[in-house]
Amino acid sequence: MFGSQDSISRLPRNGLLNAAPIGLFDSGLGGLTVLRELYRQIPQESVLYFGDTARLPYGTKSQAQIQQYFREILTWMEQCGVKMVVMACNTSSALALEAVRDEFTVPILGLILPGARAAVQCGRRIGVIATPATAASDAYRRAILEVDAAVEVWQVGCPEFVPLVEQNRVEDPYTYQMARTYLEPLLAEKIDTLIYGCTHYPYLAPVLQRILPPLVQLVDPAVHVITAAAHELDLLGLRNVRSPQPTRFCVSGCPSTFNQLATHWLGYTPVAEQIHLPQITHAKTTM
Repeated sequence: MFGSQDSISRLPRNGLLNAAPIGLFDSGLGGLTVLRELYRQIPQESVLYFGDTARLPYGTKSQAQIQQYFREILTWMEQCGVKMVVMACNTSSALALEAVRDEFTVPILGLILPGARAAVQCGRRIGVIATPATAASDAYRRAILEVDAAVEVWQVGCPEFVPLVEQNRVEDPYTYQMARTYLEPLLAEKIDTLIYGCTHYPYLAPVLQRILPPLVQLVDPAVHVITAAAHELDLLGLRNVRSPQPTRFCVSGCPSTFNQLATHWLGYTPVAEQIHLPQITHAKTTM
């Protein structure tokens, strides 16, 4: 189980909890790959999506900054009445989840462990492409080796990828050039598996697949964290049995920019609202 037993026991129990939304957040558009997977696997659930677009990208921020963002977003989501939170951001999962999770009563799921478990099932020579912060945290390597200490792991930080995706430049020749640069050391190690260590990176699949050997298995942690979320909902008896509400999209930056860019990835135009997060000046104290 991915949520702690203590936090689960502190959830309020009433008839409305099952119909409450799942909170899902990312620094920007990357979390839409997780949202798309949620729509596929558990379409009956309502969703509150938050993109922290005013502070994008996360991958070059410090651990202290990421933990501060995490507290502010989770505090707001708890105020909105979510029943579970899925961190659709590998950087937050790597740098903040374990340090901050117990400050909140809602179950919180991250991407790292589900992605690590899936990768070990695929191969023995595993490459990870991620933001610089996620790569530097060594979170994927540690999680993979905890599952199976016999595999080999290589990680590469890819600072240019998130801005390129956010600018909708996937087909740009420069993106292909950067992808070759980032993948070169992994190809030299003859990897058989590649983890998308950032939720923005599945958008780059057409580019990456042109460079990678055809036998390399691609692992998208979004698929596996939503499978884990569905399992958690079953364990907690929190499945929604009513019709889902339309997804509520919120951003910290410009809503119109997010709406325009998200349309390309979602297949429909969201109507995002700008919200101002609560300012948390110190760690929350748990009750």
